[in-house]
Amino acid sequence: MPLSTKSSTLHLTSTSGVPAFRPFTCVINPVVLFSILDHYLRRNEGQERVIGTLLGVRSDDGTEVEIRNCFNVPHQENDSEVAVDMEHHRAMFELHQRVNPKEVIVGWYATGSQLNSYSALIQDFYSSEVAPFQAVHLTMDTDLAVKGTQTMGLQTHISAPVGVSAKSGNCMFLPVPCEVRYFDAERSGLEILATAKDSDERTASLLSDMDHLEIAIAKVQEMLERVSQYVQQVLNGKEPANNAIGRYIMDSVSVVPKVDATSFEKMFNSHLQDLLMVVYLANMTRTQLSVAERLNTLV
Repeated sequence: MPLSTKSSTLHLTSTSGVPAFRPFTCVINPVVLFSILDHYLRRNEGQERVIGTLLGVRSDDGTEVEIRNCFNVPHQENDSEVAVDMEHHRAMFELHQRVNPKEVIVGWYATGSQLNSYSALIQDFYSSEVAPFQAVHLTMDTDLAVKGTQTMGLQTHISAPVGVSAKSGNCMFLPVPCEVRYFDAERSGLEILATAKDSDERTASLLSDMDHLEIAIAKVQEMLERVSQYVQQVLNGKEPANNAIGRYIMDSVSVVPKVDATSFEKMFNSHLQDLLMVVYLANMTRTQLSVAERLNTLV
């Protein structure tokens, strides 16, 4: 791809070919979204949008892209050109490869919901980086301006050539399906962050073991009540029967051991006492360490 460069900055002023279209879906890890928001909050004064490189893995057939990580790339935009710090991009990717060699470049991200001619130029550069695959362009609406909804619009696109000559400026962005998917280990952290929106300070603190147990029991009770209400409505003829839901409920109930109420209460209280004992010992150990540290400072 012919490019004009200046020191460590890449000036995208010319074009190259665009790979053939391959339909696929995108799976996005929540860590990527938090990294993009952090980059946007730390942007330079007067900068309207920020961009960066997306990292992840592809399926064997290339029909699915999983975006697992990202890093920011400094850039400047004006009326005549867009400049991307090519040296920073390559240095960050080399450092990331030392930690996660399986993750490769899959595309780039930008804040804001608008696509312009500069987006096409940057897309052309990342297309050359991921060839022969398609480069994914992820946009996050940090201005909350998508269709008047007070939510962050998240979209993923790929590019396709338009016209006779294959130029980067002669391309159109095609939306592709995307899904935010998290691992089980990240569920607790995301649930804690979700509670911050209900507080006036917009902050969230770590919960104790007892609080986690209380929340888990409340959720289980709520789900049981919702399932019982649905079954009762089906029996009364208010809701149509669904065979798939019925089989799922039957499978869930069949794996529950048959224990009478007295034995279950006794077993639950026993486990609860064990949990309280662990909490007591942990607090005692913490207190002893604190006292020992203060005694050492006195000596």
